[in-house]
Amino acid sequence: MAFSPMLALYLTASRWMVPLANRKLESRLAEGKEDPDRINERRGIASQPRPRGELVWFHAASVGESLSVLDLIESLIDERPDLNVLITTGTRSSADLLESRLPDQTIHQFVPLDAREYVRTFLDHWKPDVAVWTESEFWPSLIHETSARGIAMISLNTRMSHDSYKKWLWFRGAASALLGKFNLFLAQDRITAKHLQRLGIPSDRVRINGSLKESSGALPHDEKEREAISAALETRPVWLAASTHPGEDEIAAEAQRIARRTAPRLLLIIAPRHPERGPEIAEMLRKSGWRVALRSEGVQPDAVIDIYIADTLGEMGLWYRIAPLNFLGGSLVEIGGHNPYEPAALGSAILHGPHIENAKDIYERLDESGGARLVNDSRSLGDAVIELLEPHRSAAMAHAAWEISSQGAQAAETAFVEINAALDRVAKGD
Repeated sequence: MAFSPMLALYLTASRWMVPLANRKLESRLAEGKEDPDRINERRGIASQPRPRGELVWFHAASVGESLSVLDLIESLIDERPDLNVLITTGTRSSADLLESRLPDQTIHQFVPLDAREYVRTFLDHWKPDVAVWTESEFWPSLIHETSARGIAMISLNTRMSHDSYKKWLWFRGAASALLGKFNLFLAQDRITAKHLQRLGIPSDRVRINGSLKESSGALPHDEKEREAISAALETRPVWLAASTHPGEDEIAAEAQRIARRTAPRLLLIIAPRHPERGPEIAEMLRKSGWRVALRSEGVQPDAVIDIYIADTLGEMGLWYRIAPLNFLGGSLVEIGGHNPYEPAALGSAILHGPHIENAKDIYERLDESGGARLVNDSRSLGDAVIELLEPHRSAAMAHAAWEISSQGAQAAETAFVEINAALDRVAKGD
């Protein structure tokens, strides 16, 4: 295995990171970014006992990654009824969302900060048989200590953009030494596979597997809520601006103004990427003369509201089902785009901006199939909304998007097989 002086220096320094890590936790607590009742989990101190028997540990960076593995976890438990699963994330929003969705025999904990003492405390308690990282959140101490215990390690949904690859190249030796500790990479695309191999990962440890997000089940929703909102809307046409960031709410509102010249009863639902921005967005829109209501205040959309702010967590499945057409945010500002599989799987036609670097491959496939369309500004967005209010046009796009989203079953099957095989090897003592 490759040796890296830089990685060795980091790992040595991580032995003394506890005071720095504690100051960071205090700062995050003051900002409301940590759960005060579970803060010790960030120090590696478990809040629940380790269950007996086999345990697979999934680490997911945030909301989208954690939700993408839930169906896989259920399949593994169905196959191995005595299996237990630990899933770790680093954000309060992911913990809140997972609370009501965790499969049986599955425990959530916050991932420890990357100080060696915290990491060792975490691993000494949980003793996972197999560790599965999702996407690309690679913490050196966590990876090193997991590997040092002989725990089988799989990187799932691995994605490395060209920009990320260029950054890794500055630390090629450290990258090779760190990433070389994984037994297998299931890469999302050819670009990632090529980048991993150029960083020194043997080709027999890299497989192109697509994205697990393509094969994740449809987002859940409350059917009674859907029926109630649909009844309140009556026959009003609706479109959705989903996962918006600052700057995109204004663009969506201007597109709404353009579209309402043709469809005066049109309702825009804005679901900001960060729901806590809801009141700020509402105030900004009201100053521009819009009639606005906030979901967080318990108000339902009605016949007179112009724009409805869906500022709650865990309800995207509801909004995608209500709106046959959506603009997916993070793409008209330089964020890099967000996961288009969720609306595609629920039959919602997709509009997006040019900044889609985070999921370029799937957006290109959606665009080529006619399941998604590029817009560049409020004018092109408004014009597209007007055109796609024609049910046959949005339905054709939605069907094309759904066909693309349904092609990902193989990714989940491959991940299922590989994790099972790793568990079998552990059971045999291989």
